[in-house]
Amino acid sequence: MGLNLNDKKAVVAEVSAKVATAQTVVVAEYRGIQVAHLTQLRAKARTQGVYLRVLKNTLARRAVEGTQFANLADSMTGPLIYSISDDAVAAAKVIADFAKTNDKLVITAGNYAGKQLDKAAVVALASIPSRDVLIAQLLGVMLAPVSGFARGLAALAAKKSEGEAPVAEVAAEEAPAAA
Repeated sequence: MGLNLNDKKAVVAEVSAKVATAQTVVVAEYRGIQVAHLTQLRAKARTQGVYLRVLKNTLARRAVEGTQFANLADSMTGPLIYSISDDAVAAAKVIADFAKTNDKLVITAGNYAGKQLDKAAVVALASIPSRDVLIAQLLGVMLAPVSGFARGLAALAAKKSEGEAPVAEVAAEEAPAAA
């Protein structure tokens, strides 16, 4: 059963709203994938914050029209699933990870910040660590000098306290002998 005009307008408006805030769009052909596997893909996409949807290509073309993703319109042929994310890497990572385990999902194209990506570029984008991992690595690099300095001070304090203990014991022993 097809969509009526109002339903089509609603779908285009919904996808346009997602595309307006997106950094990455990945398009993949899903021909021959079982429904259970698509359900797993959707669940994983949901946990990663990725908008994943099967759309009519004409509706998808209208949704990306006039955006930085307009050059994807040439790649929109066949049964496609669209992966859209605000995170630069998440959409590519979800699709590429699923494609590793399911050879029927074929990455056809992608777009990152207005730049057209082929399959190899989408896989390369997916191999980049996520934003959270990169932030954690950056904080680790920034904290390394501070934590090294703190460990040095702690070692110096421990060494100094070891050296003071015998002096205190000697002074305590000499005091009763003098009396």
